[in-house]
Amino acid sequence: MLMSTDPFREFGRLTGQLLGTTARPAGMPMDAYRSGDDVVVHFDLPGIGPESIGLDVERHVLTVHAERRWLGPEDAGRIAAERPTGKFSRQLFLGATLDTDRIDASYDAGVLTLRVPVTEQAKPRKIQVSGGSGKKRLTG
Repeated sequence: MLMSTDPFREFGRLTGQLLGTTARPAGMPMDAYRSGDDVVVHFDLPGIGPESIGLDVERHVLTVHAERRWLGPEDAGRIAAERPTGKFSRQLFLGATLDTDRIDASYDAGVLTLRVPVTEQAKPRKIQVSGGSGKKRLTG
């Protein structure tokens, strides 16, 4: 139903394993689950304003774009800079059973939440079995 791809995170994980170091956490970690008739996806985007978040859907591929800028003055001498800055992107492959025309997006407390409805055709339905003739009838 939902596939995630982040080639840079995978490359970082493999490099960390090879070198025996811990890879840097992804810039856009996410959780996804099904809740009723929706697939819900949460992206952690702390310190990112909603105006710098972009969502695009093309052929069942959802792309999330975001940008986090350095908050200090450009000429400041940085003492520590552990928070990743720059442009981030993450792609999700949405299955054909999801209604990409009705995606709902909200942003609160640094978390982007997407709700993607499951199509009517993909929802579970009962099949009624009639007696005598051996024919089965689909009811919805």
